[in-house]
Formats: sequence, C-alpha cells, structure tokens
Amino acid sequence: MSRPFILGLTGSIGMGKSAVALMLRELGVPVFDADAAVHRLQGPNGTLLPAIEAAFPGTTGPHGVDRPALGAQVFGNPEALARLEAIVHPAVADERATFMLEHAGEAIVVFDIPLLFEKGHAAGLDAVVVVSAPAEMQRTRVLARPGMTPEKFAHILALQVPDAEKRARADHVIDTGMTLAETREQVAALVSALRQKNPR
Repeated sequence: MSRPFILGLTGSIGMGKSAVALMLRELGVPVFDADAAVHRLQGPNGTLLPAIEAAFPGTTGPHGVDRPALGAQVFGNPEALARLEAIVHPAVADERATFMLEHAGEAIVVFDIPLLFEKGHAAGLDAVVVVSAPAEMQRTRVLARPGMTPEKFAHILALQVPDAEKRARADHVIDTGMTLAETREQVAALVSALRQKNPR
C-alpha cells in the first residue's frame, strides 16, 4: 500500500472514544478529529465564518459561530441543514486531505468520526474500529456530564446506530469497560498488528 492504512474510529456517546483517540496519539498514530476541525473552522477567526454568516445572518460573532443562534435556524429544517453541510463538509474534506499529505509516510492514520455508520462515512477507510462498553457503564458516564438528563441521553441514543450493530459491522472492537491499562493494551496490540501489516 503506497499510502497509510486508514483506520476509522467510532463509537456511541459515552463509550470512551476520546480516551482511545488519546491512547492512539500517545502511540504515535496521527488522528484526524473531524469534530475538532469543524470547531476550528467555525471558531474565532474561522475561515467558514463569512460563508456561514452570509447563509445564516446573525449567527456569527467575535467568538465564532453562535451555536444556539445557528441551531435555531437549522434545527428541524432539512433544507437549512443541507445548506450548512454544503459549507462545512467540503472544508473538512480539505482539512482531511491536508492531514493525509502531512502524514503520507506513516504506516497508519486514524479518522475519528463520531457518526461514521450513521452518516455513511465508511467509504475510503481500510478498516473500522468501534469503541464499546457495557450499556450500564455508558449510561453512568453520560449522565455524569454537565447538563445531561436521562431524556437527552435517550434522544441521542435514538439517533445513533445501536452499539450491538456497530460492533457487528466493525473490523475491530476496543472494550473500554475495563481498566485504562487493559484498554491501553488492546489499543497497543491493534496498532502493532496494523503496523506489521503495513510496514513503511
């Protein structure tokens, strides 16, 4: 393979995906975080602010996108959401292309994609790893977050592909329902196996 092995990283809310992404980085694997790219593009002095303001007047300011104001214009409006996605998605694709150029010599790169299965982002990936934990542990983690309620959690879960289906569709599963050290061992074993498959 003349390019890095592209591993998609995903998992439902509260499953420990961010922790696993950090472990991958600690092992020297470059991780492209699509959400972080969006936040940067829409943050203070973000390159997307003029286009978003033009399409949705009154939704940006010195601190970047005013999320509640933008949400009010987009939520429940498929046409508005499509307009917003037409601004954001190409910019994220450009960021991802730059990331790939910067890390062309790596054996593995990771695309951290929260809604990988929900949005059909598996195309172009060489494999998918799903981060998973027991449902009760997931619930405890999520409800400990500031501002989270059982109702909000239920709504988020309803929008996501069920964990069991994600695990069934995954090429690899990382179990975070154990100690951090044990999870780290699983991540290290996966990275080692993929580097052996794709030496650079």
